[in-house]
Amino acid sequence: MIENPRLLLTTSRRPTRSMRTLCREISHTIPFAIRINRGKLSLQGIAEKAIELDAEKIMIIERWKFSVGKIQLFHVKPEGLKNVPPTIYVHNVIFRRNSAGETMKGKRIRSMAIAASLDKNAEVIKLEKVLSDFLALPVFSFEEMVNRKYEAAMQIKTSPQKNLIITFMLLPELVEVGPQIWVSHLVWS
Repeated sequence: MIENPRLLLTTSRRPTRSMRTLCREISHTIPFAIRINRGKLSLQGIAEKAIELDAEKIMIIERWKFSVGKIQLFHVKPEGLKNVPPTIYVHNVIFRRNSAGETMKGKRIRSMAIAASLDKNAEVIKLEKVLSDFLALPVFSFEEMVNRKYEAAMQIKTSPQKNLIITFMLLPELVEVGPQIWVSHLVWS
């Protein structure tokens, strides 16, 4: 298994309840994720907190139109934060408490891989590669993940409405255990 760098999770300055819930659920689902309350921290303050916590990467969940709006990814560099495309614009989120993953309540996932997409959608494949690189998660088929004893899988797929959906599945049961994130669009620049 790949050695994962620590990931710092936080929200924009005035988070909604759904933003805090998404941040908490992602921190329980993605291995090596640390969640902090942002408070009045600037981006520079977040970078300093990440260095203090030995986190190499940051994920910020921001609001747009009074709800979860977008997810931004950053690398922590000595000179500050470096944005990692894409910016993920969120259309809808279905939380773990509303899914079959309720059995995982309070438990954290310790090992995860990304499910190799059977979808030939170019955007799915591109996002899968970026998230694999950013989160240091390998890409395997479900069978390979079970054989290698991973606890969970992140899967990126396309809905019938052509939205991208990011889901988290417990292995080998294939039960959803994390938030289901419906992506409205990705901005790559």
